[in-house]
Amino acid sequence: MPAVQPFCYTRPMRILFISDIFGKPGRNALIDRLPHLIEETGSDFIIANGENAASGAGITSNIAEKLLAAGVDVITTGNHIWRQREVYPFLEQSERIIRPANYLPENPGRGWTLSEKDGRRLAVINMMGDLYINAPVGPFQVIDKVLEQLPAGVKHIFLDMHAEATSEKVAMGHYLDGKVTAVVGTHTHVQTSDEKILPGGTAYITDAGMTGPHDSVIGVDKKIILNRFRTQMPVRFEVASGGVLIEGVIIDAGADGRATAIERLRLAAD
Repeated sequence: MPAVQPFCYTRPMRILFISDIFGKPGRNALIDRLPHLIEETGSDFIIANGENAASGAGITSNIAEKLLAAGVDVITTGNHIWRQREVYPFLEQSERIIRPANYLPENPGRGWTLSEKDGRRLAVINMMGDLYINAPVGPFQVIDKVLEQLPAGVKHIFLDMHAEATSEKVAMGHYLDGKVTAVVGTHTHVQTSDEKILPGGTAYITDAGMTGPHDSVIGVDKKIILNRFRTQMPVRFEVASGGVLIEGVIIDAGADGRATAIERLRLAAD
């Protein structure tokens, strides 16, 4: 693991984001390593995308509770959030798990939350892309309204931009530059190397990767996917098991909410 602790010397806030937790291998690796990872990185807030945590499709309330108990402050999700119906009441009851804000108001849950710890506040927003995912409402039509809903004085704002198209995530980064602390892309399960601080002080990366089995095709047993591509026949996806990695990013931000550093995290769980 990279020596992330010293990479920024003045940091009123450090955010650890864990990207797309995939199935039992991903969630077990995170639950096992997270307490040590928090201590080693000195992270203040921990956010994790759990949208594939239940067998690669959605999340259950039991899994969410285990992730929160392990040290996660806020769970974000994405387009698979409705795959496990039993989580719907939990989405309504808990302010520590959110679904994309550009779903309709009548859908269960909320699209943003405010996490408070040791006198500091971090707003976490979840948004889903429109291109190739077909969100009910486009993210660019919703994000400004969400920002207006945040409590006055909140300067640290984190956006999980769960989207398929690179262009849509890049565009959102530029649109929100200077308005939020970080725009972090999720969904493709492939970590990109374009992490940067944009001119206005917003940390950005197109995709933070996947926490789960990497000896796979984006988390799924590779033999199953290869057979599907070869035969074009429907198959039942199964979570792979080998090469488990914990991936994400670590972001430092100043008191004004502007990001000062972003670094990729890629840690072998074995």
